[in-house]
This record gives sequence, C-alpha cells and structure tokens, in this order.
Amino acid sequence: QVQLVESGGGLVQAGGSLRLSCAASGRTFSNYAMGWFRQAAGKEREFVSGISRNGVRTNYAGSVKGRFTIFRDNAKNTVYLQMISLKPEDTAVYYCAADRFSPTAVVHTTSREYDDWGQGTQVTVSS
Repeated sequence: QVQLVESGGGLVQAGGSLRLSCAASGRTFSNYAMGWFRQAAGKEREFVSGISRNGVRTNYAGSVKGRFTIFRDNAKNTVYLQMISLKPEDTAVYYCAADRFSPTAVVHTTSREYDDWGQGTQVTVSS
C-alpha cells in the first residue's frame, strides 16, 4: 500500500494559478502510474490527469487540457499538478491516486484502476 499526501490547495481568484503536490511513501514510486481526480460538491469523482510510470505519457480531461500540467519527480517521490487559468468550475476536492499495476506507458482514466488514494486537498476558485 502507498500512502499519499496532497498539498497546495487553497482559495484563488478566477484566472489564477495553483500547484498541487502529492508526496508518496515507499521506495517504488517510479513503478506507479499516478493520477489526479477531483470531486465537486454533489458530483461524481472525475479524472483530471494522469502520468505513466516512466513519465513519458500523460493524459488530461478535455476540460483541463491546455491549462493543467502533470509532472513527476521520482527522486522526490512526488507528483505535481500545475494549474493555470483557473475557473470557478475547477472548484473541487482534488485527490491523487497511485496505480500500482499499470504497464509502463499506460495512463488509466478510470478511478477503479487506481489502488491507493490520498485524503484530498480543496481547491476553490472564486469568480
């Protein structure tokens, strides 16, 4: 099991930026694909972005493509989500997740493929 701790959420005005971080425990972080999901109040959890084990492949939801960037630092056991041009509809609790069994260059987009989850960090974008 992997322990994941998110940080970096907060309150920001529309058009602003935030960088979320997710620190993972253990010594095999580079073996995991990582993903970011979000859940807005009253809505289902949705995929935001993911990155493959080797960092070569990334995937984004259409609603964030061009505004969000996912990247990882395997030496620091951390995955990041850089968010720019934030919109009120980006308001949600953001979760990072580890996919411990993905093939090397695969990024899954469904939550059932992910094995371990963080507690989440709140992002609120005011208009």
